[in-house]
Amino acid sequence: MIVMLKLSKIVGEFMDKEIIITAKDIANRKKKYNNLKLILSIIFIILILAFIILSVIYNGGKFTVTLDPALALESGIVIYDDPEIKEGKRKLTAKNLEFMDNISIDWIPQNIDNESNGTHNGENYIAYTFYIENQGKEVINYWYSVVIDDVIKNVDEAARVMIYLNGERSVYAKINSYTKEAEKDTKVFFSDEEAVLEQRRDFKPGDIDKFTVVIWLEGDDPDCVDSILGGEIKMHMEIREEHKEQENGKEEK
Repeated sequence: MIVMLKLSKIVGEFMDKEIIITAKDIANRKKKYNNLKLILSIIFIILILAFIILSVIYNGGKFTVTLDPALALESGIVIYDDPEIKEGKRKLTAKNLEFMDNISIDWIPQNIDNESNGTHNGENYIAYTFYIENQGKEVINYWYSVVIDDVIKNVDEAARVMIYLNGERSVYAKINSYTKEAEKDTKVFFSDEEAVLEQRRDFKPGDIDKFTVVIWLEGDDPDCVDSILGGEIKMHMEIREEHKEQENGKEEK
């Protein structure tokens, strides 16, 4: 009888010990599971944020034109891409070009400036024509810039931005990385963040400026190499006010 009681006690202690070990294992597993859930939740949130950011960056195509609200409200400046309707907007959007292979400037139509209004993309280039009109009562000066929003795999090294302003053509490119000089027949990008920064002076009431913007990858550029394959570039154009001419002839900065 005594032997049986001792045996029962030993078995009971062993079972208690087993239960305690099992409880620790469960607690550890639960802790690891909670940590895993936390890590996965953080990764999921990061992916969602990345998706939102990329959606914002690439929403509406690869090229847009935006008008400074102050310039529109105070100076009566409007932008539109249909000269017949003249529906003023704060933002114009070119249609997306899903794929862009490198081409030569010689492949772009000579009449690209007069080809069409709005989006008139071609094979491997973006082309967009729009208008700026001074519907206000004062002579103003405004700035137009082409901002580089995002670059993947150094595509900007071979990118070209061609702007026709009232029929006058200018082509912009990054400096040649080999010669450290401007590419042939081009103006150098203003900076790594802005491809173009120019001022339009003496924009009088009733004046209308016609812009055609063309973007492509120049195949004859020495920096157009295999390493940029699969890259992307996102740009937008800004129309903003720098200063406004007053009646006394002085300028307000």
